[in-house]
Amino acid sequence: MERRDVLKLTALAGATGVLTLAPVSFAGAADAPDGTPGAPAAEETHTVAGHLPTGVADFVYLPVEVPHGVREIAVSYTYDKPAVPVGTVGNACDIGIFDQRGTALGGKGFRGWSGGFRTEFAISARQATPAYLPGPVSPGTWNIVLGPYTVAPQGLNYSVTITLRYGPQGTTPATTYPPQHAKGRGSAWYRGDCHLHTVHSDGKRTPEELVAAARAAGLDFINTSEHNTSSAHTVFGPLAGDDLLILTGEEITTRNGHYLAVGSDAGVWFDWRYRARDDAYARFARKIRKAGGLVVPAHPYGIFPASQWKFGYDQADAIEIWNGPWTPDDELSLNTWDNLLTASGRGDGHWIPAMGNSDAHREPQVVGLPQTVVLADRLDRPSLLAGIRAGRSWLAESSAVQLAFTATGPHGEHAGIGERLVVAAGDIVTVRLEVSGVPDAGGVFGAQARLMTDEGQMYATQLPVSGIGHIEWRTTASLAAYVRAEVRHPVTDGGASGLPGRVAALTNPIWLDPR
Repeated sequence: MERRDVLKLTALAGATGVLTLAPVSFAGAADAPDGTPGAPAAEETHTVAGHLPTGVADFVYLPVEVPHGVREIAVSYTYDKPAVPVGTVGNACDIGIFDQRGTALGGKGFRGWSGGFRTEFAISARQATPAYLPGPVSPGTWNIVLGPYTVAPQGLNYSVTITLRYGPQGTTPATTYPPQHAKGRGSAWYRGDCHLHTVHSDGKRTPEELVAAARAAGLDFINTSEHNTSSAHTVFGPLAGDDLLILTGEEITTRNGHYLAVGSDAGVWFDWRYRARDDAYARFARKIRKAGGLVVPAHPYGIFPASQWKFGYDQADAIEIWNGPWTPDDELSLNTWDNLLTASGRGDGHWIPAMGNSDAHREPQVVGLPQTVVLADRLDRPSLLAGIRAGRSWLAESSAVQLAFTATGPHGEHAGIGERLVVAAGDIVTVRLEVSGVPDAGGVFGAQARLMTDEGQMYATQLPVSGIGHIEWRTTASLAAYVRAEVRHPVTDGGASGLPGRVAALTNPIWLDPR
């Protein structure tokens, strides 16, 4: 069956336009001659094919009329990938589904989204393909959602096959979410990675493999952050333990940038179907905070289509300035964040802390490269989120890196990372940085320690090749609104790029406030 005629162009409330195709109907159970309900067929299948032109709306909805008596709905799809000129984007098309409760932005109908990672999925009450939510296949209008991420100049030819399997629904398993606390070490520095992916979105690791990698990396906590789905939340419940706290969240991948929900309530899903021009992002940022989570723009200068951050930072609780191995786009994120710090020094004291996360999807990507090291009263969800929100944290390339960073005034005043040191404007402030765990593999040049203020780099020195060292530097609150530290590996390209060496560790600022 081919459905090439688009029925209507509509819009999600407050979001970008969508296309709605002609609905697909199924016969359902056959009635006996006397009118009594008959036994349904074992299954029924329809295929829909069509063409999407370049410039099509972001989301294409295929309504499916689901009759009574359906045990499972299964969907598969294909699309063509014609050759395109060099420098031109080709076809890429995502997929997901909403149930009979509707497709309203942020509504209750969401049942799963696998993006472009899977070509098929199935949902029943008893189980569902990873990235999808198990539960009853209730009668009514379901909607398969195609997301033509990029479309070639020739357009995109697609084919969607829907199979309904009839029979008793069965029982949906009880949810088991991760506990919100672990044993911990009391008030201490805790290491975590809050941007990770498994087979529940576009990752290759299973949740069990991810948790094993987190423990091997010496992490104390992680955050689930699958693309646009909450399906993994219940899977991680049995994998937590006294040694590892597992926070729940999501990576929301809009068409104008990605952002993380960190530590939001388990089972809560956040919509991604909007752009910066739509009146939606601020609403979902508030929804994340209402669910107890943090809003964290991810890889602001991402190199892939739609991954660059376009929403501004007014709603951000932190910024992921370091994503995976250090690259030039991280350098851009660091500079943007530093500019925001400088602007914050003129305002009401509010500032946005930095985070570092691996965004690891598969081997050999390293879980915990980088990681955020948070000072928290306990190893539990409220304490960790409070530490991240307050900027009581620093970033490291591995658990081998140790760092301490403090500022002291002339009369015993003291402040640590993320804190404020209040002194007279002309008082001498002593800044001290201690570092270990950053040895030079070649044994020739040590790492470089740099102290940065709102005026830029104010002091730098080379550490011993052992990677262990400490430095002191003096300034005043009249000269520096804040001080932060960077530890960088030696430059490996002879300076050809004009960039400093890759970061091994960096801190959030210590603020210097004149009395």
